[in-house]
Amino acid sequence: MIGAFSHDLSGNPPRGQRASPNGSFALPLPYHPCEETPMPTPLTDRPNIVLITTDQQRGDCLGIDGHPVVETPYLDELAARGVRFRSAYSACPQCVPARRTLLTGRTPEGHGVFNNSWMPLLDPTLPECLTAAGYHTHLAGKLHFWPRRKLYGFMSADWSDGPYGSLDGTLGDYGLFLRENGFTHPERAVRDHGVPVNGWKARPWHLDERLHFTNWVTQKSLDFLDRRDPTVPFFLNASYFHPHGPLTPPAAYWEMYIDRDLPAPITAEWSTEQTERHAGLPLESWRTVLTPEQMHRFRAGYYASITHIDDQIGVLLKALPENTIVIFTSDHGEMLGDHQWIRKTRALEASARIPFIVRFPKTMGIEAGQVRDEVVELMDIMPTCLDAAGVTVPGGVDGSSLLGLVRRTTPWREFLHGEIARQGGTDPATGMQYLTDGKQKYVWEPQTGREYFFDLENDPTESHELSGDPDRAGQIAEWRERLVARLRDRAEGFVKDGRLNPVARQPVLFAQRIIDAKRDWSRTLGITESDTL
Repeated sequence: MIGAFSHDLSGNPPRGQRASPNGSFALPLPYHPCEETPMPTPLTDRPNIVLITTDQQRGDCLGIDGHPVVETPYLDELAARGVRFRSAYSACPQCVPARRTLLTGRTPEGHGVFNNSWMPLLDPTLPECLTAAGYHTHLAGKLHFWPRRKLYGFMSADWSDGPYGSLDGTLGDYGLFLRENGFTHPERAVRDHGVPVNGWKARPWHLDERLHFTNWVTQKSLDFLDRRDPTVPFFLNASYFHPHGPLTPPAAYWEMYIDRDLPAPITAEWSTEQTERHAGLPLESWRTVLTPEQMHRFRAGYYASITHIDDQIGVLLKALPENTIVIFTSDHGEMLGDHQWIRKTRALEASARIPFIVRFPKTMGIEAGQVRDEVVELMDIMPTCLDAAGVTVPGGVDGSSLLGLVRRTTPWREFLHGEIARQGGTDPATGMQYLTDGKQKYVWEPQTGREYFFDLENDPTESHELSGDPDRAGQIAEWRERLVARLRDRAEGFVKDGRLNPVARQPVLFAQRIIDAKRDWSRTLGITESDTL
């Protein structure tokens, strides 16, 4: 079975053991394989499933969500014919951990990854379980797992982790596509625009639009639909790389936004710092000082990339058979200059809240046009898909099927717990812990012990930080106790004597542990250094 390793070959404690309080990073919780026994639902009666994912798309960047500028007519139509979840979050708003959660249904604590680390994925995946149940499964686009080119349960893949890198690194099949179109050095061709993969710089795409990574994902998705086995249901993950940088939308989309009045970044007294020290930092810094002109181009490129993807999603939707569940979401958001931050990894709404739409076939009898305010998360996608397909959900999955929620037949969680390690580290004690029910949010920094509290119902932009408001002391105490209960048994030492306990860590040490573990895995699996770029 794909991914069914029984033990950790890197020298770490066996699966199921937690980290020790003296500083080792958290390890995944117990592994449970996919159910391979045929299910009662006849194969021909099961719905097709299309999972459409973008990278780094904010939850508020949908026309139907009330954004004043962004145009997303196809996604708006999808929401009108489906169910839109307004309080959807990425519990760990960074690419790798979020994508692990999406395809395994496990929390960061469950799969053991709290930032962009390259620990091999061992848990059973959504495509693995659907493949075992008789589905024809395919990936088109980004995975962001290691080892690269492993299928992780998909039967086939047109894989690339993004429009940059090299053929033996992240460029993958997209690089081969460019080579077939006459580019001897595709890695140079896609970098000629000079825009970094992370950061605020933006400009129009410099090649033919059909060569853009977004168009390539759509075309490869359509190719799969043309050649799939028509006698069995299919699962397709169309995984777009944008609006993650490089922000290089085709010229027609760039021109839609570059001369328009665009909303300014959110600024607030609580998040204002001495910004002079951020001036001149590298283009891929998490904080930097931008001129109004630079910020305008940043936002224009970001919004244009979203509209470009929306048009391509429209092309894909037109090709789908009627008996198809369509799920649209993103791995995390983008700060986009709000509160003087760019990129992701923050517990703030711009980074952690994501778009989340599910359209069900009419035959499933689920009311269309619902707008739900219950808090949902990426971990709910795997159990939802398996439930709809009549496939047993593996033990250890933390998420819940959305079918009971949208049918109004089962109770739902009261709040969501999220956590993330500082960039460059793997220990959650170096980052943020947060709780939210979509109406309020409590954030705790384990290294400093600092608390933040936001009233999202009345302040969705988090412009007012209320942890020092005496009138909120009772509410904050309730949220604090919820986090204590959630973290009480964690080996990192988050709780001591029944109270939250600040825990100092050195992130660089944990980053080195990941590097060492990855090297050990490479040696064990016979993977060369070029495979791990």
